Order: sequence, then structure tokens, then C-alpha cells
Amino acid sequence: MPLLLLDLDNTLVDRDAAFRAAVADFLAEHDLPSSDLAWVMAIDASGYTARYEVAAALTDRYGDVVPTAAVRALLDTGAADRVVLAQSAREALGKAQADGWTCVIVTNGRTVQQEAKIRKTGLDQLVQGWVVSEAVGHKKPEPAIFQAAADAVRVSLPGAWVIGDSPHADMAAAHTLGLRSVWVTDGRAWIQDSYQPTHIAEDVASAINHAIRTSE
Repeated sequence: MPLLLLDLDNTLVDRDAAFRAAVADFLAEHDLPSSDLAWVMAIDASGYTARYEVAAALTDRYGDVVPTAAVRALLDTGAADRVVLAQSAREALGKAQADGWTCVIVTNGRTVQQEAKIRKTGLDQLVQGWVVSEAVGHKKPEPAIFQAAADAVRVSLPGAWVIGDSPHADMAAAHTLGLRSVWVTDGRAWIQDSYQPTHIAEDVASAINHAIRTSE
């Protein structure tokens, strides 16, 4: 069975847009400057900054006026409560399944938060499984998390496609493992010299459709 290994945040779902909306509401609710939105997004770094570091930065800046519980709620559920799955991505996953592909989400992060996103968007009905770094004890780009994804659905890892937005976490991992890959650009240019994705696509639906067509 052909295997698709799909990143979650900023690939299947626009995690940054969801978090940006949550931060905007957080700032408004606590009468904080709306101009701080850019600062919070920079500190967050698309979720790559460790949660405790973001929490410490927010607490240091707003601790006198914002309860700790409010900061915790923003970081724990802010993005998870707002993520959506684009119809084009939904349709592409449906086509992949209809064509016999096994689709597995491979994501870094905390299990409760990432599974909340998967279930809220209905992705749990569109993929055959998922692995979260916290649950398996390995983090992308470690090869072990991709092997855990293949093992979870009992499909061989060789021959799989990796689809994701991160040059380091997704594309470098695919290169190391000798897997084909599609980088989801979201308008960015590829700047790495030491490795290249197999293909570049503007969005995840195009990426999935490319993998399906290429392997027919």
C-alpha cells in the first residue's frame, strides 16, 4: 500500500492563522496593545519555540495584568480551538484514500493539543492514523518518528512520500530516509543547498495530488 506521511501544523491546517486569531482575542480581552500581536507571533515562531519559553515571555511582559491561567489557556487551546481544514485538503485526502493510499499524520507537539486539532477538523475520519512526538518519544526530523508512523498502520516505510512545510523537520528527514517529498511553500522560496525536496507545491492539496499522480 502506498504511504503518505503528512505534517499537521501549517501543512494540513493553518496553525499560524489560528494562533494569530487567538492572540488577537487575548490582547483585546485583557486591554493590551493590538500592536503586540507581531511580538507574540515572533516569540512563538510558528510553534517551534518551546511552550515554557513562550509562557515565560508572556508572563514576564503581562504578568501584572494577565492571570497565569489566561496565558496557559492561550497556549494550550488557542490554536486548537480555531484550526480549520480547507475543503481542497479534505477532497485531496478523500481522493488519496479512494486510490488506496494510507495517510498518516506525523507531527511534533503535545499529544492532547495535536489530537484536539485532528479531531476538531475531522482529520481523524480522513487519515488512517497519526503519531505525535510527545507520545512516541521522538521528534521530527528524527527518522524514528517516521518509522513509528509506518509501524502504526503496518505499512512499509520505503516508498513513502513525506509532505510538509518545514525544510528541516520534514524535507531533511525525507532526504535522510531516502523518501520522496513535497515541500508546501506557502509562498516561500527554497533556500537550502545541501538537499532538495522531490517536488514543491503551493498548498497541501496540490502536494497530495502530485504524489498520487506521480505514483499512478
